[in-house]
Amino acid sequence: MHQAITAAGLFLDWVRLPRLRAAWHAWIEAERGRYVPWLAVSGMAGVAAYFAQRAEPPGWVGLMAALGALLACVLGWRRPVSRAVCLVGLAAAAGFLSAQMQTRRALPIEAIPAKAAVLTGVVRGVDILPEGRRVTLSGVRLTPDAAPLARTVRVRLRRGDAGELAAGDRIQLRSLLRAPAPRAWDLQRDAFFSGLGASGYALNPAVPLERAQPTGPVAVLQGLRDGIAARVMAGLPGAAGAVAGTLLTGTTASIPQADREAFRDSGLAHLLAVAGLHIGIVMGLVMGATRLLLAAIERTALHWPNKAISGCAALAVGGCYLLLTGAHVPIMRSFAMACLVTLGIILGRRALSLRGLTLAAAAVMMIAPNEVAGVSFQMSFAAVLALISGYEALRPLLARLHGDGLRRRVLSHVVALTLTSLLAGTASAPYGAYHFGHVQLYFIVANLLAVPLTAFWVMPAGLAALTLMPFGMEQLALAPMGWGIEGILWIGRTVASWPAATLAVPAMPGWGLVVFSAGLAWLGLWRSRARLAGVPVMLAGLLSPLAVPPPDVLMSSDARLIAVRDGGYWLQSRSGASKFVRDAWRDHLASGPLQPLQEGRPTSCTAAACRIEPAGLLLLRDASRATDCAGVRLLISAEPARGECPASVPHLDRFSVWRDDAHAVWFAPDGP
Repeated sequence: MHQAITAAGLFLDWVRLPRLRAAWHAWIEAERGRYVPWLAVSGMAGVAAYFAQRAEPPGWVGLMAALGALLACVLGWRRPVSRAVCLVGLAAAAGFLSAQMQTRRALPIEAIPAKAAVLTGVVRGVDILPEGRRVTLSGVRLTPDAAPLARTVRVRLRRGDAGELAAGDRIQLRSLLRAPAPRAWDLQRDAFFSGLGASGYALNPAVPLERAQPTGPVAVLQGLRDGIAARVMAGLPGAAGAVAGTLLTGTTASIPQADREAFRDSGLAHLLAVAGLHIGIVMGLVMGATRLLLAAIERTALHWPNKAISGCAALAVGGCYLLLTGAHVPIMRSFAMACLVTLGIILGRRALSLRGLTLAAAAVMMIAPNEVAGVSFQMSFAAVLALISGYEALRPLLARLHGDGLRRRVLSHVVALTLTSLLAGTASAPYGAYHFGHVQLYFIVANLLAVPLTAFWVMPAGLAALTLMPFGMEQLALAPMGWGIEGILWIGRTVASWPAATLAVPAMPGWGLVVFSAGLAWLGLWRSRARLAGVPVMLAGLLSPLAVPPPDVLMSSDARLIAVRDGGYWLQSRSGASKFVRDAWRDHLASGPLQPLQEGRPTSCTAAACRIEPAGLLLLRDASRATDCAGVRLLISAEPARGECPASVPHLDRFSVWRDDAHAVWFAPDGP
């Protein structure tokens, strides 16, 4: 890319525009060292291009694109412009190929019976829920003579089932299973790449067939996590113990739903997603404590490389915390960044840099490219990019706050905490809005209080509890940890109860998120004033929902929920309709509560049908009554359509969603 910019400068020399040429060369000098991160952006664009496909592309597409870009680089390496273009294309092709190869490596999708089945399997993990437990099984056999499933199965046990279960046990239970279904965000994709094949609930208590110790490092580690979570929950019952178990083992299933929503509405949900903040706190505490201990001994302080020793200790403990919390991709990505930061500290280099962020992004794209399309990757990388570039741009202003005296020190720390919450929260909020349909207004206040409490009270007490657990003395540290967690819960509940704590926002289209991301990358990666050109691009992405008309009709995958637009949205709900889908529609439409559809509401509704004009929509409510099909352009029915209208009238009914899943309909001048 640097060669391409130099070639553009030579072109300006040729056309003899001296002022523009001078400005161009000044920009080149100012942006030196900022070109490599754009290769990571190009790679992420390639991954996004793969997941944007409607159908699986042929297997040779990614490979041929990568080989073609590589050949173009070899042939055009001597030309600066072609070299830069080919490198960008090669990075994009590599991202596309990585995502395609990960899909091909994934376990095959297996058929799940529609009826209840008596299954046997080996327990790989036991999750404690607010009401009951959930087990993850591997090697599941749906019948005694059937081959074991390659994918795992997750089953929620009956509420009264209190039998002792541990990782490694072989159990039998009768369960009703379902394959993962799409919901507010793409749970099917997450399940596909994580190896989950089905989930369901048990119809009878689990029967242990064989007690066995877990085999293999993964199973042994899972058994250790389950044991730690159980002891934490026993020492800290209630919501405080559930949050403590999340911080120490990464299991979030036991947190009550009301508290989970309070964390979400107050902007503190990132405290429950064990990732960069947590591993940064753990490694920072270990590094600081080790350096303090070595400095307190005269011989080690004078003769030992204390910085290197403390850095290695932090890396070791951080690696253990990574394994203890499940080694999920978000925590692995954060640990990779933390390793780069620690290495930079040991070598006396800048701890946080764009090059480190680029390396971490490249590692994720090569190891788990599906994470690029996930909310965790997007929010965390946006936050880190905003922090790096924001602090770099504001460093001269922040330097004026430093000085002697308690007042200046307190002021500088408060400003730093506020600025950190503002930069990280503002940069990541559009991604949360895209995936969840909400933005939190008071996240700065909540984080300003809760993050220091987590860093300086809760996490140190948690590390002390883990240290004391082998000696049976963990309660000495769990009690203070619980006090701190109660404070965080109070902050979350209080802030979430404030007026308009969360605002529902219209759904942003995929292209709008891409536009916003491009503007954010432009603003964050460049150094000169040209970076400000990214601001209007970001605003264009944020305003993209205005360019997409809301759907006129929504029909769930089982036809038990049908929403139609007539001024506001009106909902027909049949028995057994999914509350989760209804809430997801409400969040997606950002229209407030969905009004129940009944006779006279809207005014065009009768006991037989609802007619929405001028769209020409006819929604059947009672197929046994006669209806007038004059002027109807679309017939919708929750039951199979049996010729209520002529065959020339398009229709959506129970068979339509059975064949093609859920539907959304927009009315155009020429029809639906």
